[in-house]
Amino acid sequence: MKNNICVTILMLTLFVSLCFAQNEKANIKEDFKPSVLNQPGQEYPQVNSQGYARFRIFAPEAKSVKVTLGGREGTILLKSDDGYWTGTTAEPLDEGFHYYHLIVDGGIFNDPGTLNFYGSVRWESGIEVPASDQDFYALKDVPHGRVQQVLFPSKSTNSIRRAFVYTPPDYDKDPKKRYPVLYLQHGWGEDETAWSNQGHANLIMDNLIAEGKIKPFIIVMTYGMTNEIRFGELRKFDIKPFQTVLVDELIPYIDQNFRTIADQPHRAMAGLSMGSMETKLITLANVDKFSYIGLFSGATISMDDVNKTPGFKEKVKLVFVSYGTKEIDWMIQRGKEFTGGDPRENVESLKKAGINCVLYMSPNTAHEFLTWRRSLKEFALLLFRE
Repeated sequence: MKNNICVTILMLTLFVSLCFAQNEKANIKEDFKPSVLNQPGQEYPQVNSQGYARFRIFAPEAKSVKVTLGGREGTILLKSDDGYWTGTTAEPLDEGFHYYHLIVDGGIFNDPGTLNFYGSVRWESGIEVPASDQDFYALKDVPHGRVQQVLFPSKSTNSIRRAFVYTPPDYDKDPKKRYPVLYLQHGWGEDETAWSNQGHANLIMDNLIAEGKIKPFIIVMTYGMTNEIRFGELRKFDIKPFQTVLVDELIPYIDQNFRTIADQPHRAMAGLSMGSMETKLITLANVDKFSYIGLFSGATISMDDVNKTPGFKEKVKLVFVSYGTKEIDWMIQRGKEFTGGDPRENVESLKKAGINCVLYMSPNTAHEFLTWRRSLKEFALLLFRE
């Protein structure tokens, strides 16, 4: 019994020492607060003012617990006698939203302390590191639009499909007023819930409209059929089935059931990552239907693309390309080639050809939702201006 007590004391001392040494080495501030995405009443995970995340998991019978955040190897948690496993990321996380999950004795599980978000082709745990510019997507006391689920028939897939539609705050006030439309696509591994849940697209719109910075418009978000192919085989993705769903089935449904301005000058399409590739392929094949093109963290349009697309110069009002600065830096440092060419060079080439093309670089972000939240904001500021 005495030996067991000694071993326990030794383990507790080692645990405290390791945590103290880790915090002292990294100068981690002990001002941790629960993440805003936590389940009601849950204290963990927590985030401090520097962007470090701390996790605490109850798993008394587990042999090992790891969190897939905090560096290449993730964050290994240490166990205490009360059955709780605790650990802090070895480095601060980027500002904004992050997916993660737990690995407990080799199995994958979600963190019971936080909410779940669909990404990586599964419902993942989510954590939010407060951003210095979070005000533009904050929930404020302003008029709010509505995000509603719609179910539309798809003969091409022999199914009833789902979309989410954002309508501006004044949509129900004037039954005669009509609105432009943005078709907004998620990335690989995500679905039609991503832009509202992870991206806060509706809050971004509400705030911009309240500030009088944009003309109100409708946003339509639907599943891009991207997850039906494995991540390593994305080059094999066939756009035609989804193009049929979007162009031939969803757009007519939206125009029939919502007060849209149903013409090419008042219709836009944008997407993030895999969704940007979908946006490029669909808009280039349908310049008679889309006048604004937004490509976030993925595809770009080159002069070769323009020259192969009859009517592009005359019909397309804007090409918007965005990346996080860390995405570009990562590609350059590793000598990687950009798919479709260097986006910066492509933008300059289009500008020289007289095409309205804008490059936006999100400061200090990588392939993540803060990059895409910022991109949507900057894109929205340029849309549907007479």
